[in-house]
Amino acid sequence: MARLLRPLTRVVTYTRWLHLFMAVVWPTMWLFIFDSMWAWITAAGLLLFAGLVSPMRTVEGLQARLLLTGHRHDSKSMEIVVAPSATWGDRGRTIVWLEARLFLGSLVSMLTVQLPITSVNLALTARGETPGDGAILHITGHHWWHALLAPLPLILLAAVVVGSGELMTAIARRLLGASPAERLAALEERTEQLLERTRIARELHDSIGHALTIAVVQAGAARAADDPAFTDRALDAIEETGRAALEDLERVLGVLRESERPVSSRPTLTDADRLLESARASGAKVDAEVSGPVEAVPGPVSREGYRILQESLTNVLRHAGSVPVRVRIAVEDRTLSLEVRNPLTAEIPGPGRGSGLRGIRERAALLGGHAATGPDDGDWQVHAELPLR
Repeated sequence: MARLLRPLTRVVTYTRWLHLFMAVVWPTMWLFIFDSMWAWITAAGLLLFAGLVSPMRTVEGLQARLLLTGHRHDSKSMEIVVAPSATWGDRGRTIVWLEARLFLGSLVSMLTVQLPITSVNLALTARGETPGDGAILHITGHHWWHALLAPLPLILLAAVVVGSGELMTAIARRLLGASPAERLAALEERTEQLLERTRIARELHDSIGHALTIAVVQAGAARAADDPAFTDRALDAIEETGRAALEDLERVLGVLRESERPVSSRPTLTDADRLLESARASGAKVDAEVSGPVEAVPGPVSREGYRILQESLTNVLRHAGSVPVRVRIAVEDRTLSLEVRNPLTAEIPGPGRGSGLRGIRERAALLGGHAATGPDDGDWQVHAELPLR
């Protein structure tokens, strides 16, 4: 019993009821001009043209989302959309929705009035009184057992309120829901958001990991050297690296705060000198060779190339320490080639160990290129090939 009565305790049941009433408020004004049949025919004709107006889908979607489902207007739910009609299919579904809402709203409105009147008339005839006018269902006779039937119209009204609300909501999801094109666009947007989150995670790992590695190496070297001049240089390098990491962190956090802001201010390969100087300041002997127009590399490729170079140098400092490093950046006709090599040490990171090397391979793959990491001819190498087109 409690399960049957539960829908009557929900607020959305009554907002759906209100939604159906609202559908017949303005058509009733035509009753002052035409008789009942022509008033509803005129209203249905006007709705036919109203459904062709693109913003009508937005208006109806906002009402349905708020009153039928209880969702806010800014909800991301695709059950009921609030976008204007973009195709003739959207307009056709909007017209069918408007006509269905008018028909069902008229029926529910009539039953909302007539069923309580019928219940009252049954109670009156049970007491031997004459029922009033205005009821469609005419009750004759004076019988005591009419009192037993009096609650039935009210029970039927409750069922009509709940059932019509559920039916109207189902129709709204079907006619005002997202079209296949809109669902595809939403899926693509969701995919882009997930890719962006993955990219941000890599950004934080590369930038903050690089800065912490530099700081740890510099601090350890300064302590071991016990040289005030070297300590000053180490502190300067830690300060510069920390400041750059804070800038990167602020940039990434800005993306999180303003998800629609384009990320065009990330460092590119034209800023590679900063990475090389940071590695040299940490004790690594970096021999760099740059060939080709680095400034002409497309933005996405240049930004990802910078991060690959950053993670490669971080990997050298973390696992090999102050060793000679050969860096080669070559911009050719169709390809950007990045190579970082250093002598092998006792600690050799495996091809799949850690997220840094995996991130290098993922970055290259997302751009349609490839990256190889691992021992090669007595050296540890990171070699990436990124297509420019």
